[in-house]
Amino acid sequence: MSRRIGWMVAVLTLLLDQIAKWFVTGPLRLMEVNSIEILPIFRLQWVANHGVSMGFLVANSDAQRWALALGTAVIAAFVAVWLARETRKPDSIALGLILGGALGNIVDRVRLGYVTDFLNLHFGAWSPFYVFNIADAGISVGVALLVLRAFVTRDAPAPAENKDG
Repeated sequence: MSRRIGWMVAVLTLLLDQIAKWFVTGPLRLMEVNSIEILPIFRLQWVANHGVSMGFLVANSDAQRWALALGTAVIAAFVAVWLARETRKPDSIALGLILGGALGNIVDRVRLGYVTDFLNLHFGAWSPFYVFNIADAGISVGVALLVLRAFVTRDAPAPAENKDG
């Protein structure tokens, strides 16, 4: 059952990501208006991200674009195998978030040549995060949940062997 929940979280994350990207590029026309202030600390801001997180590994050619898509697909495949074997519900949810996010960004990179980013949390002129999307948030939250579980909970240690004699 925990794996099924993980797969459902992956599909839901992928769908929410793609619907949000469609909404900001379609009905909201964010590509044309560039920025929409929602709250004093939050705006929608158009960014075509040709790299990976935080502007690293920018793809300046089609070959680099496809290499990034392939690299992300390899990571997504690893996460999918892990999810298929996972028995803990919290880890399955975290892996589903990561997988759905990775797939959402792969869809963009294959379809558009870049990843659509549009969420900008800011405090005045200071933005503590790069502009991101729902897929990025899913990946970040999923990784944070896995790390937190690894540090907070410990699996029961294996029983010690009896070394008499």
